[in-house]
Amino acid sequence: MSDLPRFNLLARLLHWSMAAAILAMLLIGVAMVASLADYHVLVAVHRPLGLLILLLLAVRLANRWRHPPPPLPADLPAWQRRAAHASHVALYGLMLAMPLVGWAMLSAARYPVALAGPLVLPPILPHSPTAYAWLRALHGVMAYALFGVVLAHLGAALVHALIRQDGVFASMAPWRRRRPAA
Repeated sequence: MSDLPRFNLLARLLHWSMAAAILAMLLIGVAMVASLADYHVLVAVHRPLGLLILLLLAVRLANRWRHPPPPLPADLPAWQRRAAHASHVALYGLMLAMPLVGWAMLSAARYPVALAGPLVLPPILPHSPTAYAWLRALHGVMAYALFGVVLAHLGAALVHALIRQDGVFASMAPWRRRRPAA
């Protein structure tokens, strides 16, 4: 039995921890809109978690640059290769843009971005109620876009795991899977 090509351990750890963090962020975002009673508690979790995602993304991009992902199966149709590439660009772009737009939005509203205790990030935009309104709307639209891209990514992963069974899902799975002996 030979091992299937896989993402390195750090890539897999970052993928699954960021997946959990992004899912939590999406659920917290929905709860923030739905519950005024818990709004401040949810925001207190949402802000640092967003910044953690931004930090983990920087580590993830550096790791991806140093350790490129395994190749896609040779028999994967060209349109699926392009779709995979486009979805990854969208995922990485949204993982970068969402926290930055959130930080800019809070800066424009003069809300502090507290990390822990007295540690507060500097504003990245001057105070502007107009910018705040635009950035808040953009942050919401991007959240819907992220949700859609995550669902598409999950759907594609399930196709690779359950239908194609081509090793793509196994390359990112947290467990070790070997090819069956021929």
